[in-house]
Amino acid sequence: MKRRNFLQKSLAAAASTATLGGALATVATARPTAAAEKPFKLNYAPHDGMFANHGGKDFVDQIKFMYDQGFRGIEDNGMLGRSKEQQDKIGATLAKLGMTMGVFVIDTGNNWKVSLTSGKQEFKDNFIDTCKRSVELAKRVNAKWATVVPGFYERHLPIGIQTANVVDALRRGAEVLEQGGLIMVLEPLSDTPELFLRYSDQTYEICKAVDSPSCKILYDIYHMQRNEGNLIPNIEKCWDEIAYVQIGDNPGRHEPTTGEINYKNIFKYLYDRGYRGVMGMEHGNAKSGKEGELALIKAYRESDNF
Repeated sequence: MKRRNFLQKSLAAAASTATLGGALATVATARPTAAAEKPFKLNYAPHDGMFANHGGKDFVDQIKFMYDQGFRGIEDNGMLGRSKEQQDKIGATLAKLGMTMGVFVIDTGNNWKVSLTSGKQEFKDNFIDTCKRSVELAKRVNAKWATVVPGFYERHLPIGIQTANVVDALRRGAEVLEQGGLIMVLEPLSDTPELFLRYSDQTYEICKAVDSPSCKILYDIYHMQRNEGNLIPNIEKCWDEIAYVQIGDNPGRHEPTTGEINYKNIFKYLYDRGYRGVMGMEHGNAKSGKEGELALIKAYRESDNF
């Protein structure tokens, strides 16, 4: 595909701050209130429901509670499905508090079945249309990153053909996202072996093939621990294509300190390496109720103390 030079140049600065190798986005520095706790060293981003027992059912109220606990970012996988009124309200709240909007999912409805690997035009068209809607959403909530999942393997096609089909679709989607200043972050997952995208090196190869500042890697530490392990060396190998990081301990997919992953060591590595981007808290709470929410905050304070 012919790349438009002016688009590449217009996004070059954004991409350099959106990748690990470019000392990513700066943690938001809003003026704290008297009740607010000290911000964390890294920009950990909770999601809707994580602090519902303290913040209430309204996500905006939860965001305010998150801010008071020292968090300076959020993520919301289902943001694309919220009403425009909700999106505007969330965006205004984040702007007022100086918080960063993390990822939402570019959800075509086809993420969990055979789709882009097939090469069928219907899936490609749906993906491009959803990218266009995502650009409009990103403007309302000041989002810079959006998660993309290419779907399942097409077992009737050779792997090389499937890969080419995915690259072609992502290139076309990237053209749309480039114009809107939005970066798709490809997420290799561990939920089922049917998923096409499963490994960091595979995702790195695809990003290089798409060759766009709007196509990078979402490195989910939980999924990569399950699929390949060797976390820090693999992060290092993929460094220049990673734009976003997510968290979850294993086993259980809960907060740090509840499983086998040495998160304090990983957080220190990322911080020392220059990462200042969003750290999405893509996990559940190990314990329920207010007690569980306080335990989660304590776990992050402990892991952030490096």
